[in-house]
Amino acid sequence: MASHDYEPGPTEISDPRLRFEVQRAGIWIGMVLLAALVVVLAAPLLLIIGGMVFAVLLDGGTRLLGRWLPIGRGWRLALVILAALLFIGWTIWYSGTQLVNQFALLRDTVTAQADRLLDWLSANGLFPDANLSAISGQLFASIGRVTSVLGTAIGALTAAILIFVIGIFIAIEPKIYDRGVAWMVPMAHREKFFEISDRVGFALRRLLAGRILGMVIEGIFTYVMLAHVGTWFGIAPVPLAAVLGLLTGLLAFIPNIGAIISGILMVAVGFSAGTEPGLWAIFVYFFVQNFDGYVIIPLIAKKTVDLAPALVLAAQLLMGTLFGFLGLLLADPIVAAIKTTLEEISKRKEEAEPAPPPPED
Repeated sequence: MASHDYEPGPTEISDPRLRFEVQRAGIWIGMVLLAALVVVLAAPLLLIIGGMVFAVLLDGGTRLLGRWLPIGRGWRLALVILAALLFIGWTIWYSGTQLVNQFALLRDTVTAQADRLLDWLSANGLFPDANLSAISGQLFASIGRVTSVLGTAIGALTAAILIFVIGIFIAIEPKIYDRGVAWMVPMAHREKFFEISDRVGFALRRLLAGRILGMVIEGIFTYVMLAHVGTWFGIAPVPLAAVLGLLTGLLAFIPNIGAIISGILMVAVGFSAGTEPGLWAIFVYFFVQNFDGYVIIPLIAKKTVDLAPALVLAAQLLMGTLFGFLGLLLADPIVAAIKTTLEEISKRKEEAEPAPPPPED
């Protein structure tokens, strides 16, 4: 480690009474600053966190390549970045040449199906004066205190580029940033900080690797079953199978809510082609989600931090309401990092406490 790791930092206070008073004042000051940061600096903080999460992905891919390629870390990282750029470029090209019309048709189909459902509810007195625009406005009016930097398509593209660049810089030399943060931690706790940081990084790498695996499996399964498997039973292929598979795979990165959105789209498109394709779409949705829930997710949970579904859903609702789509996207990694940190701190406190004396006879 660098020599400054062993030098006193700005938070090193030797007087125990003064340290206690500073800790008390620091708690209140920290709460005020945290509230201010949430209100004022939400967008840049989320961009930085997004960059850190992307850096974890790059670092995980670099470590994985190290198992088979005996080359330097820099070359392996370059290969991972190149692969990411090629995938993004292919997705844009494929979407532009093959899926742009399907996305437009998907929008029109879902809108038409929603209008039909609302008209039926209104005609039966279950939902009087229903219209899609009013309901969509009510649903999204309270969601997403999205700042101006993320409020437009150009802002979203800029945010994605910033996250990409920040992630690359952090992934090139992550230890520099670890040491910089550790310098602000009292010397007595720096070793624990490095251990907890390594553990959090390990858990996030496994979590994100599992998410990507789940995205690939869900997307492929959805496309194959909607487009081909149904024909084995005499059911017409569900329209827009390719775009539904792509959306299902991408939305699988957002647990719970992503599955609900992809399911609504899948069923709406299925019933637009008839009753049988609609029922088949329902079956495909539940089959894919149950396979993911009972096979893939348990396998991931054994290798990484196990997150309770209710905890993840509550965090998604809170982060989505406060910070919009980016908060919803990052809720899962943030909860995993916080939970791993608290577990490691608790474990080390238990190890530091003396063992209780044996009971007297």
